[in-house]
Amino acid sequence: MKSDFSSPQRQSLVGVVVMFGDTLQSTLRSLWPFLLVWAFRINQMNRLYVVTVIGAALILTAVIAYLKFYNFTFFLDEDNEEFVIRKGILNKSRIAIPLDKIQQVNINQSLIQKFIGVHSLEVDTAGSSKKEVTIKAITHDLALSLKERLLESEKNYTGETEATDNSRRDAAHPYISISFASLLKTGITSNYARSFALLFAFVITIYQNIEDYFEGEGYENDPLDEYVNGEVLIKFAAFIALAIIVLTLLVNLSRTILKYFGYTITLQNKSLLLSYGLLNTKNTIIRPEKVQIVAVGRNYFQKKMDIQDVRISQASNNDDAKEQQKEAIEIPGCSEVEKDELLTFLLGQVPQKGEGLKPNIRKIILNTVRFIIIPLALYFVFAIWFYNELFEYMIFLPLYLAFIISMIYFGYRNSRLYSTKDFIIKQSGAWDVDNEFLAPHKIQAVRLTQYFWQKKANLGAIKLYTAGGNLTFSVADYSRLKELANYWLYNVETTDKNWM
Repeated sequence: MKSDFSSPQRQSLVGVVVMFGDTLQSTLRSLWPFLLVWAFRINQMNRLYVVTVIGAALILTAVIAYLKFYNFTFFLDEDNEEFVIRKGILNKSRIAIPLDKIQQVNINQSLIQKFIGVHSLEVDTAGSSKKEVTIKAITHDLALSLKERLLESEKNYTGETEATDNSRRDAAHPYISISFASLLKTGITSNYARSFALLFAFVITIYQNIEDYFEGEGYENDPLDEYVNGEVLIKFAAFIALAIIVLTLLVNLSRTILKYFGYTITLQNKSLLLSYGLLNTKNTIIRPEKVQIVAVGRNYFQKKMDIQDVRISQASNNDDAKEQQKEAIEIPGCSEVEKDELLTFLLGQVPQKGEGLKPNIRKIILNTVRFIIIPLALYFVFAIWFYNELFEYMIFLPLYLAFIISMIYFGYRNSRLYSTKDFIIKQSGAWDVDNEFLAPHKIQAVRLTQYFWQKKANLGAIKLYTAGGNLTFSVADYSRLKELANYWLYNVETTDKNWM
């Protein structure tokens, strides 16, 4: 039975709980400085006064939450082909979204929504970098029905969709399911650098706080100095390094399982429906025509375990590169067969690498200056003239140099730009090697850059702009880059394919 959205309707009644939680959370975030001061003085206040204030605040929050729920309605205006939302308590507003402007509809479920059995529905439209509308409490069946209707582009929806609804539901079937074993492999083989750096910084901070404590207590010498010698220091450093590695694996494993547990991909109506998450469940749709860039990444251990991560960038209205990366959809732990199936469905075929262009050897020199010479120069300047305590960390310099040198070398060796008739492939990365696939007809702009000191060596960089992100390749043969740019622009002008 098809749901009727022609008349205004409210969210699920239990959505008041979600509204209460969101209102309370936003209030605490805005008033946290005052609440912090109040918490330190709570022992000096009258207990009855404190309980009365807290009770009144909770009652007021509950009233606001109910009014938000009561005044929030949504419906479909079939005559004007618009999705209409009315909301607000004192300042009421009416939002009308043309159906042909809707790009994406996502169904998510947070932990509190799981407890009360509702979902949230987010609507993303063209011309906005933010989620246009979020319905925070709606049943799963109603969310699916509304999502299907909002993504339907035909004008004569009532007649045609009713005729094809059953066939669409029957056509939906599991396409790929990421197993728990694959998530375990992904968790212990990914995101080393970020997690290790955070934990290492945490250990250094703890060590510095201990030093400051002994100094603040008036000890002329560190009490631990008499127990510490070279052998003990080496054992302690090895223990800390091992502890950081173990914690890094545990953090990555926990993050991967919590975020991607139960990852299933369903093929439905020429689109992919993705569902995943242990505590916060997310559902999103991928349409091949909206896909701009597909990236496949793996490291040495993942290669041995036959897993890789697929990252999909769809058309977005956000111009910020970091935000575009956050919006990219990740599919972790894919096998070689699953990866090929995804690429074939999204790109029409599995891209093959053609003629390769590699960066000039000067890229190694440039990165050496950026990541070794300049940081070490700054370190010694501050250590000699400002903070002599920095010399205590000299023991970590060999590790830093070994790490950076290996990253520079392997980053250069893996850096390539491949070009074929159908695809542009950028390969990059030192440890995690990524291959980014872009069809030339998705290109919206090309930028060639050559600084004055690069002219003599005939070097430069190229940047390809798409609606889902950018590809950059630098310190390469400038003449060859111009040839490739002209070839790709020619393909854009002559192809009969659309970028979306």
